[in-house]
This record gives sequence, C-alpha cells and structure tokens, in this order.
Amino acid sequence: MPSQLDQRMNATMAALTAPAGMLPVGSKPSRWGVDLPVITAAPPSLAHYMAHYAHEHGAATFLVAGEERLTYAEVHALAQRVARGLIARGVRKGDRVGIAMRNSPSWIATYMGVLIAGGVATLLNGWWQSEEMSVAVHDVECSLIVADGPRCKRLRAVAGLPTLIELDDTLALEEALAPLLEDVGDLPELGPDDWATILFTSGSTGQSKGAISTHGAVLQGVFNYLAQALMMMGLATQDGNPPQGQPSTLLNVPLFHVTAEVPVFLQSFAIGRKLVLMPRWDAEEAMRLIQQEGVSYFVGVPLMSFEILNHPRRAEYDLSTVTDFAAGGAPRPVEHVKRLKEEMGGPKGEGAPLIGYGLTETNGVGTGNWRDNYLAKPNSAGLPSRPLVDLAILDDAGRALAQGERGEIGIRTACNFTEYWGNPEATAAAFTADGYFLTGDIGYLDEDGYLFIVDRKKDIIIRGGENISCQEVEAALYEHPAVAEAAVFGLADERMGEVPGAVVHLAEGASMDEAALQGFLGEHIAAFKVPARIWLSADALPRLGTEKIDKVGLRNAYRAKWALERA
Repeated sequence: MPSQLDQRMNATMAALTAPAGMLPVGSKPSRWGVDLPVITAAPPSLAHYMAHYAHEHGAATFLVAGEERLTYAEVHALAQRVARGLIARGVRKGDRVGIAMRNSPSWIATYMGVLIAGGVATLLNGWWQSEEMSVAVHDVECSLIVADGPRCKRLRAVAGLPTLIELDDTLALEEALAPLLEDVGDLPELGPDDWATILFTSGSTGQSKGAISTHGAVLQGVFNYLAQALMMMGLATQDGNPPQGQPSTLLNVPLFHVTAEVPVFLQSFAIGRKLVLMPRWDAEEAMRLIQQEGVSYFVGVPLMSFEILNHPRRAEYDLSTVTDFAAGGAPRPVEHVKRLKEEMGGPKGEGAPLIGYGLTETNGVGTGNWRDNYLAKPNSAGLPSRPLVDLAILDDAGRALAQGERGEIGIRTACNFTEYWGNPEATAAAFTADGYFLTGDIGYLDEDGYLFIVDRKKDIIIRGGENISCQEVEAALYEHPAVAEAAVFGLADERMGEVPGAVVHLAEGASMDEAALQGFLGEHIAAFKVPARIWLSADALPRLGTEKIDKVGLRNAYRAKWALERA
C-alpha cells in the first residue's frame, strides 16, 4: 500500500505534469515503435537551456571556487567566447572535444562552450593514466582536447594525440580560458536530435565504451530531475517550510561522472542554484564549506556523507542548512540511513536521507527513495522516477517478470543514451526489442513497486561509486610477464562498499610480491582500480568444466580470507 508520503508525492507530481502544470508531459515516437513520455517544456538544446536560465538568474552567484565567485551571466558570456574560439579552431557540429580536468570553473565553461559550438562534450576520466586516456581518445576520435596541467602531462604520452590545449585552472576564469577565447563568429543552431555528450562506462568487457547522448536525451534527464525537485519543494511549502534564499550545493563529485554532470551541474541552471566547487574530496573541508556557504543540499557517493557523519570534529560545524543528504552510485548501510536522519543537518538536527539509482547510459535517471520512505525501506533503491521512467524486471528473453520475481533491471525513457560510439554490437545488446536499456543489475519489485537490487549480472566492482571492470584489471595483470593466471573480484569494505581484490598464479620460475604487482598496475591503470589485496597462489587457479577459471569459487574463498584478515 502506498505510504502517505507516496500519496502526497503522486498528487503533487500529477499537478506539476498536467497540461496546465509547470512541466506538462506529452509523448514522442521512439526508434523501437513505442511512444515515450517527454516533458514538453524542455527547450530544443542545452545551448538554449543554458542561455535562457543564465539570463533569468544572471546576477545570481553560480560558481564559488576558492576566493573566486562568478555569476550565471559572467560564466555564460565566457562560455560563448569559448564556443567561438573552438569554432575558430575548426570545431564543427558533431566533432568530439575531450575535456580532461579536475572540477573547476574552467571545466564548466569549457563544457558549456563545447555544447554551444555544436561539439560533443567528451568527458575524460580525470583519474585515468596515459594508456586509459589513449584508448578513449582514439576510440571516439576526438578532434581536440582541453586539459589542465596534470592531465596534459599524461596526455602528452599518448601517441597520435589530436590538438591539445592546456588551461591553467589555478588562474581566475577569464585568464585561465585565454587560450580558447574569441569575440567574433557565428554560433550554430542546435536541436534535440544533435549529439551533445559522450560519457565513458566501464562494462564487463574491460573496454570503456563511449555512450553518446543527444541534447534532447540529456535535457529530458535534467527536466525529470527538475520535476522531482519541484515536487519536494511543493511538499515543503505545503508543510509550511518553503525554501528560503538561494539553493546551494557542493560540487564534490567529479564532473566527468553523470551524477555531477546532470542532476548537480546542469539541473542547477533551472533552479538558480549556487555550486560550491571542491577540486578534491575532504570531509572537514566539506563541512567548512557547508557552514560558510549555507549549503542546502548535499549529494555524493555514500562514503562522503558517511565520513562527515563519523568525523571527530563534526560538532564544531553548523550543518543545519542542509535539508537533504542524497547519495548514488552504491547502496548505503541501513544504520547509516537511520543515523543521517537522527544526527545530521536540518534546523532540528535531522537530515533527510535519500538515495537514487541511475546509470551513465540513462543520464543518471532511474529510481529514487525519499525521506520517510527511505527510512521504512532502507535497502531499496526506491520507486521509478516520475514522470518519465518506465522500469521493468526482465527475464533473459526480455520479457517482463511478475512482482517479486528476480531478473535484470530494464529502464526505458526518453533520457537514455543513443548508442555506444563505433560499437553497434554493444549497442544492440544493450537494449531489448521494445527499448528497455539492460542495466546489468539484478533486482525485484516489491508489492509497492519499490526496487530492490540484489546482484550484478556484469563482472564489475563498484568502489565508492566508481565502476571497475574486473576484466580490465585482469588484462592489466596479464601484461606483467610474471603473471600466468589472474582472477579479479570485489571484496567487502566498510568505507568504499567494495574494493578490488585479486588472486594470481605466477609463471614457472617467476618471483614477484604483492607490493611489486600493485606498483606495476599503478603505472598502467587508475589508482582506484588497483587491487587492495593480491594473493599469490602457488597452485594453478581452479577451473570449471569449460576450462574457464572458477571465479565464483575463488571469490567466495578469498572473500572469506579477506574477512578473517580484516578481523
């Protein structure tokens, strides 16, 4: 039976999305022959969207980065000059422009400029090493890359690199952007079917795939999040607690991830939200900024709010302006959910916990579990996000299963990506015949329609919200001549949720220890992918009847060893 909060949210969303509401919902045909719901108030492109709201909120603070404070109007004006500079350098509609920087005003203005110029903002993982950068850049055929100093150093080791422009993001924004700026030139007209972004996803194959989204898909994702935000603002107003002052949030998740890009950064335009940038995560610095800037909304991977919750100096900071502590990327422990409500944020010292589930390929859109509902069902990822999400539990043939049955989670929305760049086979395998994106996660729906995720079909590890392909780490291990056999799997970790672990059998006569192997891997893959523990097995790894390594048996055995070692 729907909870009281569910009933109120349903009524508020119905009013918002009615024909006379703020965000009326219509429909549009899809390539699968199914009409999909769309929010008709969405503008034609992200360029139109940013221009409209940058004008509406022009004088409001948009970005806070250290001592620098920038308004919406200032950042948008510079982004237009970036766009003209890119066009002057030969960027045309559909060209992929790589962005490789830490969180900074330069990243944001460059992203905006790429989109305004008609380019495809290609978000390179700032933690990647040179080899990983090379694979991605060449896979999607970037025509130009904009990077900060540390990323430039790694990129210069890449053979056949396209034009590379280095920005010094330690400078004030206009000075930092100087290598890109032009004041003359025509900007292209863009529409919902033009390509907008490429984000990289670590699938089970070990090869990062570039997921392409159109302007229309990203905007529908943004507006679906906006509908959720307006719904909760409406409920707060009904309860006599209307939002006060300018909304604000920390930008503490890397911008190359969909969570930071869509619901945090892009959604902020529509609600005139202030973004307080954190180039790197630090729990005490986050608390200091919350207090200094009056942050009203917090979102990050569960580890972040967990570290604040358990910080020995938490009582020294005023966190009462934060009404919601949101998370995504991984589940929260049940006790963490309860403690957030009891101990953190809000004028009464009560934080409202919530969690979302979405993927790169869905532009972050999926499900949400809110406040009292989350407390009642802390193991659930929540209900499909209205008004756009159609979620189903599917069998191996793509047929919907009954309530309570376990199967693969499928998400069908107008927010979904279009295709994997240059990989029609992977694209075809990612969708059912009627347009559900196959998430690779296994789950079921309870009697109230709440999603519970119970397993993963993909061979991936989720470390603090960062996806790691087991096959990619195995491939990196096999690059070492001393490694004869390797198996990589996830190990339970209180802080990160999971961390990579590996068991390795060395080649005959080879000599190698755990630290040396970890050091070798650190030179070839990002640090977060390096196994926290590598066991060296004197015996060949066990195999199944198919002659494949028995990873399930190894995983179970070494997870038990890990638990004993930790104890």
